[in-house]
Amino acid sequence: MSRISHPDKPSALKTRFAPSPTGHLHVGHAAAVWAVWDDAEQDPSRFILRIENIDETRCRPEFESSILDDLTWLGLSWPTPVRRQSEHFEDYKTHLENLTARGLTYPCFCTRKDIAQESENAQAAPHGPNGLIYPGHCRHLSPVEQREQMEAGTPYAIRLNLEEALAQTGHKALKWRDAVKGPQETTPEILREAIGDVVLARKDTPASYHLCVTYDDALQGITHITRGEDLFFATHIHRLLQEICGFPVPTYHHHPLLTGPDGRRFAKRDKSLTLKELRNKGLEPNELRHIIAQRQIGRLFDL
Repeated sequence: MSRISHPDKPSALKTRFAPSPTGHLHVGHAAAVWAVWDDAEQDPSRFILRIENIDETRCRPEFESSILDDLTWLGLSWPTPVRRQSEHFEDYKTHLENLTARGLTYPCFCTRKDIAQESENAQAAPHGPNGLIYPGHCRHLSPVEQREQMEAGTPYAIRLNLEEALAQTGHKALKWRDAVKGPQETTPEILREAIGDVVLARKDTPASYHLCVTYDDALQGITHITRGEDLFFATHIHRLLQEICGFPVPTYHHHPLLTGPDGRRFAKRDKSLTLKELRNKGLEPNELRHIIAQRQIGRLFDL
């Protein structure tokens, strides 16, 4: 298992861009990666590329190759070798086992349908930014009941035991800073009312995004995390995981998302605006950056 330590110099800025190779990069990704590049002071030694490909059913090698081509076309460079999460499942497994040994996880045998039904039956099912909050049914299973389910071959996920995590952090508010919104606090109230017992691993994905990203950021000495404002709320989860794991706390910069003329954020389904397609149409990176800076996205549809 790789050793995690604090950066040698806290002032030594290091940030990262961490795409998932589930499709081609689009114009929104260009805006995002340039925000990271600028925060890294356009210094390749401060700009880390990480491939987040834990979802092996959706991630494909050809998309990773396309990502590397697109980033090179945009004029970026980075240290090698690039960390690919799929090559480090054993590290994540060991990390998860350490949390389990501390009583911070439990197996959950509920299906998504079970959770939806249980929440529907409740008089006031709590909802967070990502949907229903898990009602905690499996948290109360005894070790004997857990073993019976496992021996029966019932599929299960591993969830964070939020109440135990709060107990081990002293139920205190956890501080962090966002470059746009200023000082922030992750409180027990926010975690209980809007997050709950998040999934840390599933049968088909042996480590969750939340588990991997906090581990990797600490391992790689990331001091500044620049990402879209759609992930602002996820930072509360990450801040808790950092606290219970003893990881350093980065500074965050959640930037506004680039949207099209219709006001919708870009997604990988927007095939006409992939960087590969724009490159094939003869667009130059400097021209694309100007269009993004001026928010003249409509011009891209006329190419």
